This record gives sequence, C-alpha cells and structure tokens, in this order.
Amino acid sequence: MRLEITCDDRLGLCQDVLQILRSREIDLRGIEVDPKGKIFLNFPELEFKDFQHLMPEIRRIPNVKDVKTVAFMPSEREHFEFSLLLNKLPDPVLSIDARGFIDIANDAAGLLLTDTRQHLPGTVITQWLSGFNISRWLERQPTEPQVSQVTINGAKYFAELMPIWVADEHKKTSFAGAVLTCKPQPLSSQWQRTGQQDAFHQLLGEHASMKRLRKEARRMAELNVPLLVQGETGVGKELLARACHQSSHRAEQPFLAVNCAALPDNVAESELFGHGKGSLGPHTEAKKGIFEQANGGTVLLDAVGEMSNGLQAKLLRFIQDGKFRRIGEEQEVSVDVRIICSARDDLLLRVEAGTFREDLFYRLNVLSLQLPPLRERKSDIPLLAEHFGLQACQRLGRSLVLLTRDCRELLQRYQWPGNVRQLENVLFRSISMLEGDRLTAADVYLPEAEGLHENVAVDLEEGSLDEAVKKFESTILRRLYPSYPSTRQLAKKLGLSHTAVANKLREYGIGKQRRRATTKPQ
Repeated sequence: MRLEITCDDRLGLCQDVLQILRSREIDLRGIEVDPKGKIFLNFPELEFKDFQHLMPEIRRIPNVKDVKTVAFMPSEREHFEFSLLLNKLPDPVLSIDARGFIDIANDAAGLLLTDTRQHLPGTVITQWLSGFNISRWLERQPTEPQVSQVTINGAKYFAELMPIWVADEHKKTSFAGAVLTCKPQPLSSQWQRTGQQDAFHQLLGEHASMKRLRKEARRMAELNVPLLVQGETGVGKELLARACHQSSHRAEQPFLAVNCAALPDNVAESELFGHGKGSLGPHTEAKKGIFEQANGGTVLLDAVGEMSNGLQAKLLRFIQDGKFRRIGEEQEVSVDVRIICSARDDLLLRVEAGTFREDLFYRLNVLSLQLPPLRERKSDIPLLAEHFGLQACQRLGRSLVLLTRDCRELLQRYQWPGNVRQLENVLFRSISMLEGDRLTAADVYLPEAEGLHENVAVDLEEGSLDEAVKKFESTILRRLYPSYPSTRQLAKKLGLSHTAVANKLREYGIGKQRRRATTKPQ
C-alpha cells in the first residue's frame, strides 16, 4: 500500500507521521519526501478497518492538507522508466561496481553474455568477457573512458568503459564503478580518439594473413605502379583496391571501376578509351573513356583476365607510354592514372593456357596482393558475422539481433565458397526473415555446394579400371573445386603439382575458367 500526503513544510511533520505508524505497529518499507510538499509512504496492505482509522488520524496532523492512496512511489516510477529505456537500447549495456560485480544489465547484454538468460546482476564481469583486465582498470579508479577490444563467447567486440564518480553535498567525489557498452563492429569515427581514420578499416579481420595483407597494402598504396589483386570471388578485391586508392596521394581524385567480364568486345574499348564524334555512327557525340575521366586518380580493371586479346594489346601500349587514341581519332591523349587490376583466378595459368598475354601479365604484376579465402581464416568469421548482422539490422530498421552459440558454430563449420560476400548475404537473408531477436542455427539457410553429396562409389563391372579411376578422380575434383577454385590451392590440398591439377580440370571440363584456349593471341 502506498500513500501520498500533501502538506505544508513544517519541522517535525515526518516525525509525527512516523509516530502514528509506530503506534499502530505498521512496518514501513519506504518513505520519500518531495520538496514540493508531498510525502510518500510504502507499507504492507492493511485491513479495511485499520485503514479506515489511519487516514483520519494522519489528516489531523497540523499542516497536512490531504491524504490519498497511489499506485506507485516516485522512485518506483523512475525505476520502471529507466528499465524500459535501458532495455530498448540495441547495444549491450552493463553497470559494474568498483569491485567488478554487475549491478545492472539490459536485455541486449543478457542475450549477448549468456544464451541461457542467466541472471547477470551479482556475477563478476570477468566471468563473461576476456581480452582486457577490467579488475586492474577499476583498481586504478580511472577518470577517463577506456575503449578496448574484448572477447565474448569467442567473438570480438569493442567495449567502452565509462567511469562513474558520485559527488556528495560538499562536492567531494567517490569512485562508484563503471558503465560498459559493447559494439559488434570496428570503432566508429566518433569513438576514435585520434581523429584519423585508416583507409583499410573496412578490411575486417584479426587473422595473421589479414594483418599481413593490410601491412603490405599500406606500403604498396603509395607506390605509383600497377597493382594486381588476386583472390576468389567474394573476398573483397574491390574493397582492397578502393582502400589502396584512399590511402594514396590520389585519394582526392576519382576512383573508377570497370568489370571487364561484363563488357562486350565492341563496347569495352569505347568505355575504356573513349571515341571521337561520329566514330560509332553519324549521330554519336565524342565521349571520354574511363581512363580519361579518372585522370589523376585510379582505375580498377575487375576480372582483367576476361579481357579480349585486342584490348589487351591496347592496354599494354597505354601502360608502357601513358598515351592512347580514342576510337576514330588520330590525336594521342596523355593521362596520369594508376591501374589496379583484379582477377578471380590465377592469371599465370591463363598465360600458360595462351588466353592472356605474357608481356601484359608482367606489366600488371609489378606489385601483387593475394586476398585469402574465408575458409582459411575462420577465426575472423565471428567478427565478420557480428559486423554484417549489425549492418543488416540497420538496413532493415530493426533492433539488434544477437547470434547464439550454435549459430556461430554453424557459421564457422561452413566452407563459404562465396567467401565474405556470401556470409554477408546469408546473414541479411536470415535476419530479414527472423521474427525474434536471437538468430539460431535453425534460422540460417546455408546451401550445400553443388556435387557435395555426389556418390564416389564406382562400378567395376562396367568399363575398365582406367575408366573407373578417371570417374573417381573426376568426382573428387568436382567435389573439392567449389571450395578450392584456385588451382594452386587445390593442388596443395591434393599433394599434386598445380600443372597436373590444371590438366585434370581441363580434361574433365571442370570450371569454365579452365577451358582450353582454342585461339592464340595475335
């Protein structure tokens, strides 16, 4: 039961109220005084006859104007408002005391730290996360916020710890603990204390191969020579090329990308080098090509291995001289651009097959970067999954979805033939179809690679031993090829030379990019 007493301020008024409650042996649970002239009481429910006598007795106290029952105390209202607001926040938020014990945790924190929704208040924060010594940080009684990377259930997060200092009436402050918030993504610009943003920050990954790649890319970004970026589909070749451009002295100039595989031969030359007025028809206007439009900047030639022989020759001349002629014009055009090329497969194999010019290959391969496939850096999958999960929630305008332990384990077991792009698409699809706020393994659809379950048994009753061996080889190669589209990597897996494997792939017609060339460059 709760009472609201309206009164004029008077010394000793609260004492008179408490004396009445004591005389009636009423157990007072709480009392709150509002400076605006109200006193709130909280005590157990009374029998009607006792309550009937209590109310008039309080009203007879001098300076008391009114007494009535209310549904809640002011502090209870504030508590429920605070709890509702805290639980609506998409990011995990925790309040910890000076010894590291959790006082308050919102729903997002509960879902992040424990799949079983275990009660968090009263437990030690170090029980749930690692990677940063919070206990030692609290012992120092810090005054400035701290941003650190922590590990929670095997996934990487960026946590911001904000110290709590409480001041008394004499303005003397005491250290009371900290508030901790977690972000499942790299530090945003407002979190970065240096004010300088790394151009390679979007290339997520803590695996040694990614750290080495970023280190090499930073050095190569400043060099004004062609760069070849190789890697399987979906590993982030354009993202790396764009980061190299943004980290170079050309960052303020255009960055233009063109997909060589998507352009027909009769269009590609015009797109890259431009054409003169009337050269493609009586009513066509002059047009600048990609290289001319990007003058001073960078051009990315994606899937450069798909470029026709004739276009390869013109590109080679441009790289050598820095000059070219538009279609239908005799005057040479000089431009200053850096060329970055990307290839999904090993360009050297195309050179060996005769579909790519050897001289052009060595012109483009002055500097090279190899992006690792996702299956070779599986320790980065939790970080990438949390990042793409957050992005999907933001795009869909919904509250934060947290990945359960079984979901993370499923994502790490999968081979990801489509690499990082496939992971991003799978998570977006799964979250867009999700009704709750927890993504489980059952909510994630992962298609099996084609031929994964193909039967490897062979029937020796039909055909010769040689035919049976070839059928077995073909089946094994078809099964492994989606996960190892690079011949060198597939050869390493099988313990064979890459030439032997390339010959086997061509023999069995596996992989359209392995087709034997029927023509030679002129």
